[in-house]
Amino acid sequence: MFRKDLLAGKRILVTGGGTGLGKAMGRRFLELGAELAICGRREEVLKDTAAELARATGGKVTTHGVDVRDAAAVEAMVEAIFAERPLDALVNNAAGNFISRTEDLSPRAMDAVINIVLHGSAYVTLACGKRWLAAGRKASVLSIVTTYAWTGSAYVVPSAMAKAGLLAMTRSLAVEWGGRGIRLNAIAPGPFPTPGAWERLLPRPDMAEAIAKRNPLGRVGEHGELANLASFLLADETAYINGDCLTIDAGEWLMNAGQFSFLGRMMSDADWESLKPKKK
Repeated sequence: MFRKDLLAGKRILVTGGGTGLGKAMGRRFLELGAELAICGRREEVLKDTAAELARATGGKVTTHGVDVRDAAAVEAMVEAIFAERPLDALVNNAAGNFISRTEDLSPRAMDAVINIVLHGSAYVTLACGKRWLAAGRKASVLSIVTTYAWTGSAYVVPSAMAKAGLLAMTRSLAVEWGGRGIRLNAIAPGPFPTPGAWERLLPRPDMAEAIAKRNPLGRVGEHGELANLASFLLADETAYINGDCLTIDAGEWLMNAGQFSFLGRMMSDADWESLKPKKK
């Protein structure tokens, strides 16, 4: 399914592409023939990642130090990228998150998450989108959201608010821009451990162990699995998928939304046997 030239000729920008899931997706895009641009706030990290990925894949990687919360800086970055050669796809991956009781959050703490996830993604999407529309170019936008964009979640309320807004943007623009050649989709990952972010969200080892068991497959996701899904959605062969959000969480949110799903963890074989009608 993932032939080596699947993304050949495509130029893809990944925000937050220097580490974690952004780095994993970028590597996969390169393996499948794409040219990669990555952006983030830490230029040294971006340069190290670019060198690593170029060595590993032989592909072309450019870096752009930018804070996506700064609309003017985003506009300047996108202008510079398009001046060299237009993009074919954008992956809104940059994010920030941490756990907190909501009553303990300050306005600055709220902004720290919402300004990256929602405002930053909107700035980059609009900067690319207006250029694609003006040139009549076909393109694709893929945004990384989360299942609690529609279920909500305690203790990560700014993230839930921002991801819900990002999903709404995806669905809205899929209708507004779809007929003009630009399609937008989203991916909602379950638990995919990344250094740093994982420790902020699950500060104790027992928490990380518990979250891996909260889905039917009983494990966390592997970065390559998410990268393959992203590649699938950006390929020309899936061009009829527009305005959708694909979940990759091993069935986690379904399992925990079902009222009686917990029985599988609490009922023994003997308990189930005891419920069977007794033979007369």
